Formats: sequence, C-alpha cells, structure tokens
Amino acid sequence: MGGTSSWAPTRYRTTNWSAYNEALRRRGSLTVWFDPDMVWRPPPTGKRGRQPSFSDAAIQTCLTMKVLFGMPLRQTTGFVESLLRLAGL
Repeated sequence: MGGTSSWAPTRYRTTNWSAYNEALRRRGSLTVWFDPDMVWRPPPTGKRGRQPSFSDAAIQTCLTMKVLFGMPLRQTTGFVESLLRLAGL
C-alpha cells in the first residue's frame, strides 16, 4: 500500500443565522388537521346494552396518534382531547 492519507471531517460554518434559526423553528412545528365534519360520537344504535362512546373514526384517529408518537393509550386520549379543544371542535 502506498502512502497514508488522513481523513478530516468537513466543517460547516453557518453564515446566515436568521435562516438557520427559522429552519430550526420550522423543524419543531407540528400541524394536525381534523375534519370538522367527522363524527366523534356515534348515533344511537337502537339496540339493547351500552351504546358506543366514540365512533370508529375517532378510535382510529386516537390509535394512529398513539402509534405515531409512541404514547400510552391514556396519554394519547388526553393529547387528542387537548388538540380538539385547541381546534375548537
């Protein structure tokens, strides 16, 4: 083997700090869209027994958030409730 070469990592220097700070702020942004026409409480079934508390779409939404953020179910329920309150739904 011939000569040895030394490898040095590339150094990056930030020159535009305002754009860099804005990019970091956008990276932490979270946007969640809820369909205002989505039915959260299902209509009565007319059958005997306890009626369902939440629609299938509401349950699917909560389970998606649970898997997406890796939260326990009760924490996910509180998270979704607070998002709905913030959205005014």
